[in-house]
Amino acid sequence: MTTLRRVTLDVLKPHDPPLLEFTERIAGVESVDGVASSLIELDQEVQNVKLTLEGDGLDYAAIEESIAELGGTIHSVDQAAYGEYVVEERRTLQDE
Repeated sequence: MTTLRRVTLDVLKPHDPPLLEFTERIAGVESVDGVASSLIELDQEVQNVKLTLEGDGLDYAAIEESIAELGGTIHSVDQAAYGEYVVEERRTLQDE
């Protein structure tokens, strides 16, 4: 089985916990080595957040469970990187 090393998630979360605490709690998942969060959209009820998580063997089920325990919902998986290392995207002629 290959190893999940990076995943980018589109998450809908309540205002509480605040983004700093939410991100810190997700970073506390055992398989997560690091996480970056960005606020994409804000309304009166919820926040739409982009999470990018990295680790040597991410446990997606544990990440999903932690997000749910904090009141969040994963809308989509926007990027996934599997294998021995993370392949960084490069611009191609099709990108122009």
